[in-house]
Amino acid sequence: MKAAATLPRKGSGADKTRRDTTVNLRMPMRVRDLIDAAASALGKTRTEFVVESARQHAVDVLLDQRFFHLTGKQFASFLAVLDNPPEPNEKLKQLMKRKAPWET
Repeated sequence: MKAAATLPRKGSGADKTRRDTTVNLRMPMRVRDLIDAAASALGKTRTEFVVESARQHAVDVLLDQRFFHLTGKQFASFLAVLDNPPEPNEKLKQLMKRKAPWET
């Protein structure tokens, strides 16, 4: 999937999208600080980061809800893969031992 294009800075004249609604959010300060750190790492404002992230997640959720059709043979193969996943490798084991950044 293509990465979302970065939004031009306010006042640049390049952003022609009309912003005609407001969303107010209440959240714990630590969540806001996490969002601010991520936005800063990407050179974005909090608003740009939240809007782009929420938009992308909304697209992903909707795409995940799409129906796909499989023949009987394809479905049997699909179930076989789900029922017999590969063994975890060392990298996966190490990853699963690490605490996620938002859990600290």
